[in-house]
Amino acid sequence: MDYQQLHAQRRSHPAWRLLAADHAPMIASFLHHVFVVPNVRTIARQQLVSQLDDHLYQLHQVSGETLFPKSAAAYLDDWASDERGWLRKYYPPGEDEPHYDLTSSSEQALEWLQGLGQRAFIGTESRLMTVFDLLKQITDGTELNPRARIAELQSRRADIDAQIARIKEGHLPLMDPTQVRERFLQMASTARELLADFRALDQNFRTLDRSVREQIATWDGGKGELLQQIFAWRNQIADSDEGRSFRAFWDLLMSPARQDELSKLLEQVMALAPIRELGPDLRLRRIHYDWLEAGEVTQRTVARLSEQLRRYLDDQAWLENRRIMELIRQVEQKALAMRGQVPDADFASIDAAGPDTGLPMERLLYTPPFKADLRAAVVEQADATIVTDALFEQVYVDQARLTGNLRRALQTRSQVSLAAVIAAHPIEQGLAELATYLKLATQDVAAMIDDERTESITWTGSDGRQRQATLPMVIFTLRDTNHEE
Repeated sequence: MDYQQLHAQRRSHPAWRLLAADHAPMIASFLHHVFVVPNVRTIARQQLVSQLDDHLYQLHQVSGETLFPKSAAAYLDDWASDERGWLRKYYPPGEDEPHYDLTSSSEQALEWLQGLGQRAFIGTESRLMTVFDLLKQITDGTELNPRARIAELQSRRADIDAQIARIKEGHLPLMDPTQVRERFLQMASTARELLADFRALDQNFRTLDRSVREQIATWDGGKGELLQQIFAWRNQIADSDEGRSFRAFWDLLMSPARQDELSKLLEQVMALAPIRELGPDLRLRRIHYDWLEAGEVTQRTVARLSEQLRRYLDDQAWLENRRIMELIRQVEQKALAMRGQVPDADFASIDAAGPDTGLPMERLLYTPPFKADLRAAVVEQADATIVTDALFEQVYVDQARLTGNLRRALQTRSQVSLAAVIAAHPIEQGLAELATYLKLATQDVAAMIDDERTESITWTGSDGRQRQATLPMVIFTLRDTNHEE
């Protein structure tokens, strides 16, 4: 620390401004009572105004005079302004009422004020053991010599075996009440510090989100460059020591086994007599659930950052589509304006004969649909008699009957030619029936048509004369006929 740094922090840092405020005792006591003690992350404006009114009323009753003349809403607006920065005022998604949250700087000031009080018990042994444990973890985790690591593990195993042997012999060492209370107070202090760390981490992600929004609002380049820069910022935070530590902490806390283990340990510790003598805060029983709630707030902040990126991409796509539609409308409007204008001079010409040219003026943009002329005239019946016999003398060939002929012919053999089928079932309807057999061979019934060989088919016409047709050999098969069934 130097003079210039401290001088700048005194003017700009919210924590320092809170400590130097005229009404610092009132502000600090209220914020600590409302946000820190119950571990509340966000409070609606009306609820917070009501609580501040009650707080001010109690102070006025104790002092017997009006110490704070402004209204509770005015104080909240002042504390959430950019000049103070002690509260964060924002609108949650889907709500029209503002909410308030304690800033990380305010929590730092409250922790410092809380540390000024005279502590009833100052433990040193547990912190010294913590220092030793951390140093041993560092040295063991960075040891590159396998023999040294194996030797250390064997030494620990020997100590554990010796402890097991002493317990079997009836020597059960226990912590004295002083050691139990000392370690419990250190645990409680560390647990509360974790809650404060979550606010600082959430503030870092909100700062990143604000920077992204400002960058998007003033960006004139391409989408790829902006996304590359934004993802670089996010990866820088995620890959930092703070980000990696948070991910490891969150993964460990989200484990159901770890949650159950932590709940059991807290219940066992809180039931000890030395701990009950301290009168601990009962909220420590659910401190891990407070961690989860604080972590979810941080996760939602990261989710809002991703939502902002998705909204930016959607807006860019909508703007591009809108620009394309505007260009298309401009082309259509100009084309419609030129539709009725015939140029005086030649619009297009060619020097010599060549390919056909479709001139632009020959293409009509719009052709009125044909409108039928319907007249309500009465149709009179004709006197002449019209012969309608031709309507009832149409030749109809029953395909089902011909398919039955094929099926009966294939009952005793695997394949049969068209000539053999017609020999067994002579043609009755002439050439139309023969054509129907060929249709069955090519469409409905699988068959083989041999173009290299021919066969002659003979039948008697309706006039009694013999007819003969020569066509490629057609062979029907049993397998495809069965498939037809």
